[in-house]
Order: sequence, then structure tokens, then C-alpha cells
Amino acid sequence: MDEIGQDRSRVRLGISYDGTDFIGWARQPGLRTVQGVLEESLSKVFREPIVLTVAGRTDAGVHAEGQVAHFDTTGEFDADKLMYRMARFLPKDVRITDIRTAPPEFDARFSAMRRHYAYRLTTAPYGAEPLRARSVVACKPGVDLDAMRAASGKLLGLHNFAAFCRRREGATTVRELQRFDWEREGDLLTAYVSADAFCWSMVRSLVGAVLAVGEGRRTPEWVASLLSETERSSSVTVAPAHGLSLIAVDYPADADLAARNAQTRETRTVPAAEGCCGD
Repeated sequence: MDEIGQDRSRVRLGISYDGTDFIGWARQPGLRTVQGVLEESLSKVFREPIVLTVAGRTDAGVHAEGQVAHFDTTGEFDADKLMYRMARFLPKDVRITDIRTAPPEFDARFSAMRRHYAYRLTTAPYGAEPLRARSVVACKPGVDLDAMRAASGKLLGLHNFAAFCRRREGATTVRELQRFDWEREGDLLTAYVSADAFCWSMVRSLVGAVLAVGEGRRTPEWVASLLSETERSSSVTVAPAHGLSLIAVDYPADADLAARNAQTRETRTVPAAEGCCGD
């Protein structure tokens, strides 16, 4: 018998949602959450309680274009028919974009190798265009993109990002930031941020700190100095939630899932040469 039982199968979902009217991903009694809406609809379709495990628990107002979750079920299903049926059950601000059977070792959270986020800003003097206003944040027109790129580059690598994270008891703030760069398309500035995992409010804090450099209020060296701090920094402004979107999650080949799960569960530490330590 496998880890989920011979009479059950594991289902992997791709999910997209506009986070504006949700109080985040995680189920909360009496509140509208992405997890709550999805589990309620899936439970009706499968006629059994469905509990989702997610790759990244997004905060209130944060969007997703490439969220991943899984659940176990005793029911049989046709993926194409199920997707069409869920489109009729779900509200317009959340969609299931992919449905597939997954190996029993697949875990949407612990199997993930890295998560990719995009944060979108506009430098247009009139602010965000109406059709983008729910997912784009207005900033000063004259931001220094070169300075922002320089500051972002200083944060890459394995570090203790405590200065950028809201503290959660027992949670590590050591992360490997693998990508943090910026692209411009007309008035639209997009930050692409990738890491093995993120702690609470980390991406929005990274963007807020670097934006302060772009607006001339801070220097790239100041951003780098934050890596030596062991507690959340009051000098870092958290960027608004609605500019952030989870755009993709990477997973290993099926044969490597179990090893990845075990690796992820290990406590992260920063090498001594890095000059700081994790919790």
C-alpha cells in the first residue's frame, strides 16, 4: 500500500485567481478565502470532504497565475470534464487551469524546488490603467531602474532574510534568493523574484526596499546591509499586496519527488562564511 492508500488517488491542480476579494489563501471560518471556496466546490463535486495542500499560501489581496495544490480522493474523474464542471461551480475570480493525477509522493508544498513571483508597477503619471488597477501599483515616474537592478543583485544567494520577513514562531528566515531582476515595457515595471521558498511578506518587503532605492531615498548599499540584521527592519516599507502574483512553481521529475520532500523538511542554515546565522 502506498502512502495515501490503495483506494485513494492524488490529484494535482493548477490554479489562477484574482486575490482582490479574498482574505488570502488559507481557510478561515466565516471569511472568504481561496482555499475555502475551492474546497467547498470540490467537496460538492466529489461528494466527500476535500482538503487542499498548496504550494504557497498567499496573503490577502495577492494574486496567482500559477498556483499549485493537491488533494486525495476516492472518487474517479475525467480531467477535462472535471475542469469544465468546476468552471461552472466556481466564482469568476478563481479558476482551476490544470487537473492531473499525480504520484503519491507528490506534495504541492514540500516537493516544490522554487517559487516564482512577479510584482508589477507603473510609472505612468496618471497611475494604473483601469483594467490593470487591481494588479498594478503606481510609483513615481522617474525611478532609477539601474539603481534598482544594482540593489536587487546584492540580495541574491543564501541569506538570513529576517529584515524582510514578518516573524512566525518556529519558522526559519533563511532562504536562497535565486532571481531578483526588473524588466520595463513602456510604463510597466515588473520585478521577477524566485527562491526555493519565501517567508511571510518577504517578496513585498524586498520590492519595497528596492523601490526606495529607485526613488532616491536609499542606496543599494543600504539594501545589502539589511542582510546582517536578525530581526524585521522597521525601515523597510512593505509594498502593497495587489501588485504581487505567484506566477509559477517548479517541481522535480517524479522519480526525485521523495528526495525533494525530505530535503525541504530539513532546517535551512547559512554557511559561516556568509556572516550571519539562521534560526
